[in-house]
Amino acid sequence: MLEHRRILGMRVDATSYTDAVTRIVDWAREDAPQSRYVCVATVHMVMEAHDDRRFQSIVNGADLVTPDGMPLVWGLRLLGAPGATRVYGPDLLPALCGVAAREGISVGFYGGTTEVLDAMMTELQRRWPSLMIGYGWSPPFRALTPAEEAQCMSDIAASGVRILFVGLGCPKQERWMAAHRDSMKLVMVGVGAAFDFLAGAKRQAPRPLQRAGLEWCFRLVTEPKRLWRRYLYHNPRYLALFARQWIGERWRSDRAAHTRSR
Repeated sequence: MLEHRRILGMRVDATSYTDAVTRIVDWAREDAPQSRYVCVATVHMVMEAHDDRRFQSIVNGADLVTPDGMPLVWGLRLLGAPGATRVYGPDLLPALCGVAAREGISVGFYGGTTEVLDAMMTELQRRWPSLMIGYGWSPPFRALTPAEEAQCMSDIAASGVRILFVGLGCPKQERWMAAHRDSMKLVMVGVGAAFDFLAGAKRQAPRPLQRAGLEWCFRLVTEPKRLWRRYLYHNPRYLALFARQWIGERWRSDRAAHTRSR
């Protein structure tokens, strides 16, 4: 069983790129595929889950929850999972597409703007000419009508895709995947802003900033109006709440050890 920890009540798995890709591809290759979904977790997701218990249940019910941000990797390590590593959505998507191209697994994409979606799919086909892209749709920025929803489900089912990347942003994409878990026999992977990054519509933070856990600074500078609340409100709260959790767990662990030694 994959090791995991609860960070502010939300499950985060101590996975890796190799483990995550292997699991997702194995699920996609099943002769009788099941409906599964994968969450790529950030501090933003943890705080959304902390503030909304129904959303926390959605994430905790996922088949895999990867630690996308370094603060979650450090949190896992502090909570006793020393081997935890980052599994970043914009890197997980191409890693999966590379394997899918080699093994003939059809993939699809749901989300983003039409321009972003077209540019990303063009870039992926450039990298892997044999990649089978069976589906791609940029839904309108509103709730779908029942007729549109039914047509979407029908189109995805008819496409034969086994891995569907969902790029609606958190928490919308996680809610969408959970709502459609029983509607489609495939693996859904929520990848956040990966569509924009791979299409070249937005710049990624330099790797040194990512490794230092400072990607949020870069994104805040590049998109202050859209992201200020996510980072300036959620990040300090996360640090304070996680510190309280960690201190509490250390105290309980030390107390239990002291009791056993008596």
